[in-house]
Amino acid sequence: MELSSLKVIVTGAARGMGAHFATQLAAAGASVTAADVDEEGLASLPEGIHRTRCDVSSETDCEALVAFAHQSMGGLNGLINNAGILRDQLVVKKDRETGAIKKFKTADWNSVIGVNLTGAFFMVREVVAKMVEEGDKPGVIVNMSSVARHGNRGQSNYVSAKAALAANTVTWAREFAKYGIRVGAIAPGMVETPMTRGMNQKARDALVAAIPVGRIGDPDDLWLAVKFIIECDYFNGRTVDVDGGLVM
Repeated sequence: MELSSLKVIVTGAARGMGAHFATQLAAAGASVTAADVDEEGLASLPEGIHRTRCDVSSETDCEALVAFAHQSMGGLNGLINNAGILRDQLVVKKDRETGAIKKFKTADWNSVIGVNLTGAFFMVREVVAKMVEEGDKPGVIVNMSSVARHGNRGQSNYVSAKAALAANTVTWAREFAKYGIRVGAIAPGMVETPMTRGMNQKARDALVAAIPVGRIGDPDDLWLAVKFIIECDYFNGRTVDVDGGLVM
């Protein structure tokens, strides 16, 4: 698919990778609708990008976003499922001094699953329903998974969501092929974003030391993978690790 023929929604587009994807897509000639809960961040995106507030964990917000995007762009044939949050903690932690037991907060489990997995499901469902209804094809969906899908200490909620998203990439690719819609996923390693900059420095340094290429990824590294999935019409149903070799 040519980037210039793309009419695409990018979720989580107010900052970080999502903002970079939306900006690069627009610069390449795609029609872009950027969505996020952060309206101030959306306002900082370049002119020409359609933008609207959306909480992807809300079914009605996702329905409204797809309707807005379809009307604003005069069609819809793409989705970058990028919205995501972190609420890291151990399932059970015992305080060394007091012996007190701290348990994983249910609200933090639900919020991460709600945005990272259920939100992605809502968006795929609504985008594909609109594309099938309108006969808009070919189409492409890019899900943002993570190398954490293989398991990572302190991220039970995030790991669950990202592993499920990789599995659903296969499921959805099989289901939507008959409609001319491809589905792929990208699994970033550590990438320089506002979210990762909030990590504990000691943990961050240890992770960087384990990356064979010796550096943290840049949003442009991920953009190249997004561009490949969109443009390669023979790519379907797979997850591409872009992690500097972290999980080799």
